[in-house]
This record gives sequence, C-alpha cells and structure tokens, in this order.
Amino acid sequence: MKNVFSFLSLGLLVLVLIIFLAAPQIFAPIFRPLVQANAPAIYTQANLLSLTLSHLSTVAIATGLATLTAGALAVLVTRPFGADFLPLSRSIVNIGQTFPPVAVLALAVPLIGFGEKPTLIALFLYALLPVFENTLTGITTLPATVMDAARGSGMTGWQRLIKVELPLALPAILAGVRLSAVISLSTATIGSTVAARTLGEVIIAGLQSNNLAFILQGGLIVAALAILIHAGFSALERSAARKTGH
Repeated sequence: MKNVFSFLSLGLLVLVLIIFLAAPQIFAPIFRPLVQANAPAIYTQANLLSLTLSHLSTVAIATGLATLTAGALAVLVTRPFGADFLPLSRSIVNIGQTFPPVAVLALAVPLIGFGEKPTLIALFLYALLPVFENTLTGITTLPATVMDAARGSGMTGWQRLIKVELPLALPAILAGVRLSAVISLSTATIGSTVAARTLGEVIIAGLQSNNLAFILQGGLIVAALAILIHAGFSALERSAARKTGH
C-alpha cells in the first residue's frame, strides 16, 4: 500500500509539473495573492519549459562527466598499480567541496567567459566526491568469498571488474550518482548569475522585482525535479540491489 501511495504521489507530481510548464497561466490565481497590485503572477520573460529543459541538460552533462571521471578514478585506485594514487585522487575530488560553486564561477568567468561553460565546471567539480566515494566503497566492500570465487574461475583482472565488481557495486554507485544529480540540480540555479539558462533566472527575477510568486515558481520547479530525480535513481538502486541479491 505504501508503494502504491508513493507511486500515485509521484505520478500526480509529474502531471502537475507538466501542466504548469506547458500552461503556467492556469495557475495564476494561486500565485496572484503573493504579488503586489498590477505585478505579474506568472513568470513570462522566458518560456518555463525551455528553461527547465536547459537546466536539466546542464545538470545531466555535468553529472555524466563527473560520473565518468570519478568512477574511473575510483576504479584506478582499487587496482594494485593504482593504490598509491588514492590520497591524490581524494584530494582531486575534494576540490569541488573545498571551493564553493560561487567561487568557482568567479574564477572561471574571466578565463572562459559567461554562459553555460563556467556553470558546467562548477557543477562538475561539485559532483565528483559523492560518485568517487560511493564507487570506492562499493568496490572495496565486496564479499571476499565472491572475489575469491572469481579468481578461482580463472577470470582476469579486467573480467572481474566488468563482470563481477562493477555489477555488484552498482547500487552504491547509483546512490552516489543520485546524490550528485540532486546536488547539481539545486546548485545549477546559481548559473544564471553568469548568464547560463537555468531556473535560477526565475528566482533572480523574483528577487530583483520583489516578486514572491516568481521566487516560489523557480524554487518549486527545482524542488519537484529533485524529488523526481531522487525517486528515479532510488528505483534504479533497488532494482540493481535485487539483481545482485542484496
């Protein structure tokens, strides 16, 4: 019953989000009490659906690149020839957590200009750590009996990685990707401060015009997307866990 309720709730959230993005004016009466007289209740300076797709595209690219990079580093340091690089790898992936995204943007803009590129750099650096640590944990905590059986069957190191280690570690890896994606989704809003097309544009417009409705619209869309992405990756994690017998 709980699973059915959760599924129905997510379905309703998807439906409301789609309707709002496709025809936001329908919701104008809900937001009108939040604005001053003669102020617009719905953000119309840009198409909300277009902004949302652009926001998601930026997050997907940054998260995808971070997953490939951090995953490769985690695999490298779990190999005998790469174990000595673990401290260095940890230092690299911690860069994003050490420097706030705003600071990364401030450093990147003078070098590569305004737009999506500095935002991608900031999100990429910020997303490295969760994927790296989860991949590392997933690979290094595999049952010794399983690894011994793989070696005993004559598998090479590459075969063990592809056929045993990564499939068994997949739930942990997906958990790291989920965390990175949700963090990037919310952090991407600051990209609008450097002219990237994200939902932060709606929030910034609300702050500049003292329009609470705009702020809520941008924030609620990001929150709804975060819930859906979290739920989607959680479902993938459960599926992967069932397949591996966890």
